[in-house]
Amino acid sequence: MDSATLIYPLMKHVVLGPALRVAFRPRVEGRERVPASGPVILAANHLAFCDSFVLPLVMPRQVFFLGKHEYFTRPGAAGRAMAAFFRGVGAIAVDRSGGAAAQAALDAGARVLDAGGVFALHPEGTRSPDGRLYRGHTGVARLALRTGAPIVPVALAGTDRVQPPGRAVPRPGRVGVRIGRPLSPAGYGPDDARELTDAVMRAIHALSGQEYVDAYAPRRGTRPPKSGETRRAA
Repeated sequence: MDSATLIYPLMKHVVLGPALRVAFRPRVEGRERVPASGPVILAANHLAFCDSFVLPLVMPRQVFFLGKHEYFTRPGAAGRAMAAFFRGVGAIAVDRSGGAAAQAALDAGARVLDAGGVFALHPEGTRSPDGRLYRGHTGVARLALRTGAPIVPVALAGTDRVQPPGRAVPRPGRVGVRIGRPLSPAGYGPDDARELTDAVMRAIHALSGQEYVDAYAPRRGTRPPKSGETRRAA
C-alpha cells in the first residue's frame, strides 16, 4: 500500500487524472458526504470497467479497490508497467479464482480500513449486463460489521455509455456521480449482513434511479432476468 500511496497523487493529478477529467467531464453531487478522515467503505453500482477509474478521480481521498491478480503478474516490461499502473490507481492484487477468494477480498479490504483508508467495492459483484441494479452480495455488510466503517452509497451514471460492453477503451462523454449519506453498521448484529446489504442497495437505488432486480447479476454468458421478473427495491 505504501508504493501506491506514493504513486497515486502523481497518477491522479498529473498523469491520468487531467486527461480523464477532460474526457469524462464528471458531474459530482454530495462529495462533502465522504468523511474527511477515518475508515470509509464506498459501495457503488457497477456499469462499466472504467467505474474503477471514475470513483478515485472524483473522491476527495485516496481510494483503494480490488484488482485481478493477473493484472500484477504478467511477465516482461509490459507486465511490470501494467502492475505499476494498477498499483498507482489504488488497485490491490487479490487472487479471486479459488475457494478462499471471498475471504481474501474481505481481508484485503479490512487491511485498508484498519489503516483508516477508503475502500471501494461494487456490491453487485460484477458489471450490470443491461444497466439495471442487481441484488447486492453481503460482503459489503460483513466488511462494515467487521471493521465498524461507515458505508457511503454511490451511484455512477453514464459510464456504460462511454464504455459499453465489448469496448476496451472508453470514448469521451459526460459521466455523473451521486454520493449518498453514510450508513453506519452500528445497530446491526453479526447475523444482520443481509439486512444491512439490502439497506445499502436501497440507498444506491434511490441515488441512481435504476430499475432494481431482486436477483444476483448473471455472469457472462448467462441470460439476465426479464423485466417481468424484477421488482423495485423496497
